[in-house]
Amino acid sequence: MNTAMNYLTVLFVFLLLAAPSLYGAAHDRRIDRQLRQAWQEQEAELLARRAAFTKVA
Repeated sequence: MNTAMNYLTVLFVFLLLAAPSLYGAAHDRRIDRQLRQAWQEQEAELLARRAAFTKVA
């Protein structure tokens, strides 16, 4: 019983220390996805403008 309680205590402390880091990593990945999506939309808009310009010219 004592060994199980020690194991759970160590696990709890590890999760308590690792939680902010894991949350930050997840947050960074979400921001990266948003930036990548915005870049792709901007690139698509630029290509559409170039296509429209070449039709006019």
